[in-house]
Amino acid sequence: MKIGVPTEIKPQENRIALTPAGADRLVAAGHQVYVQSDGGLGSGFDDSAYELAGATIVSDADSVFGESDLILKVKEPLKEEWARIRKGQTLFTYFHLAADRVLTEGLMATGAHCFAYETLEVGRTLPLLTPMSEVAGRMSIQAGAHHLEKAHGGSGILLGGVPGVKRAKVLVIGGGVVGINAARMACGLGADVTIMDVNLDRLRYLDEVMPANCRTVHSSRFAIREHLNHVDLVIGAVLIPGAAAPKLVHREDLELMGEGSVIVDVAVDQGGCVETCKPTTHANPTFVVDGVVHYCVANMPGAVPRTSTLALTNATLSYTLELARLGGKAAVEQSAPLRTAANIIGGQITCKAVGEAFGMASVDPAEAYGRLA
Repeated sequence: MKIGVPTEIKPQENRIALTPAGADRLVAAGHQVYVQSDGGLGSGFDDSAYELAGATIVSDADSVFGESDLILKVKEPLKEEWARIRKGQTLFTYFHLAADRVLTEGLMATGAHCFAYETLEVGRTLPLLTPMSEVAGRMSIQAGAHHLEKAHGGSGILLGGVPGVKRAKVLVIGGGVVGINAARMACGLGADVTIMDVNLDRLRYLDEVMPANCRTVHSSRFAIREHLNHVDLVIGAVLIPGAAAPKLVHREDLELMGEGSVIVDVAVDQGGCVETCKPTTHANPTFVVDGVVHYCVANMPGAVPRTSTLALTNATLSYTLELARLGGKAAVEQSAPLRTAANIIGGQITCKAVGEAFGMASVDPAEAYGRLA
């Protein structure tokens, strides 16, 4: 199969969907790999590394899309990329469609087959979302600590405090991969941490593995509001696979928070779990509502592209090899994980959560391919 890897064009996005080592594996499996020139520079991989792995370097995105049957990306295609996508072409990337109806309808109109990293399931896990969730969870505390500094609009409190001075209070809403990584980082810095979840079994696990300066609380509207009264930093870490994030912090709740407190909504790429959330960029990462600093960067791992690109390829490569070997139609018939990754097939929504987000019909991926025959 011909596999294309274009340069990411989302603002301040320096990741690339494939490392040279990944390209080497794909070429060894008999595939042709086309990488856009300088696409890997932001992650520390120059063209010569890809050429050494057997990939072909092409000069522009038009050539990558034009030559390839399977396109590997990191982020969702932006509008200027839609015209390059061909009917019947397969895309494998993060889409987060439930948060963006315009993107969903735009990709449906292309007739392409869209496989999403973030909905690929193995058992009850999301292995292709996990590495970026780990990165984003850890980064959320770095970002929160930075913006709590007075010079960056915060209240001027140090997360861990110092002897004789109280430490900052951190509330993590959601005990999944993002939440546990955020809580561990905050605990490591000495903060007073509370982590919330609705799953009691998960809370029992967290209670066993987290350090003494982290407490667990069952999440509810009442409990969230109660904690907002004295919190310095809130991390939004809620995930419903494939679906829009629920709004757990409302606009009126901000009045409970102190001036200069900070919210980092990691769920922003799924619409955010804070009502006042809106996507921002690394160039302009924050805005203020009712005195509360909001950090809502939708591609947080893009700020650490070397780590993120390596972690992403480590997770995606085996599924990329399988998708390239089988092709989309056989993949949804023979691979249970890749079947769950299929979000749009030939203009038809094939992910139930995406369809429900917009009140649109969805069909089984195999049925969708059958309708195209």
